[in-house]
Amino acid sequence: MSELTRLEPHELAKFVRTHRLLGGALQSVKIRHRGPRTVAVEFRIRAREAITDLGQPPRPLRLRIVLEGVAEFRFQMRPQQPKVKISDARISYLNGLFYVAFDSVGLESSEVAKVFDFRASEIYAAGRDLFWQELQSRS
Repeated sequence: MSELTRLEPHELAKFVRTHRLLGGALQSVKIRHRGPRTVAVEFRIRAREAITDLGQPPRPLRLRIVLEGVAEFRFQMRPQQPKVKISDARISYLNGLFYVAFDSVGLESSEVAKVFDFRASEIYAAGRDLFWQELQSRS
């Protein structure tokens, strides 16, 4: 299994292109309080890699995404809205924080999400540092 890799803001576009989160599944969320004002959030996600060869189906992935130095988060489930698949996945770097959301923020695919769009999401977190890791698939 690989180690956690720090994602720098300039690498964000490449990460989003190569890891297709849309249609995947959010498997777990862990909130870790590491001190009185120090919080980390870990997401475990089933996703797939981007299509690189039209003759081959995309390879399924299991990802671990960790936000350190979390400044804000919300995890809410509303009645009559079962969450089975990731309906929209957005990751942005805004005002010195990585914002991550795994549900629809009500934007078109070409629109860029702003801070208030993430805050309207039911599943989001914002943190100073973002790390990721590809986990081994279960056999």
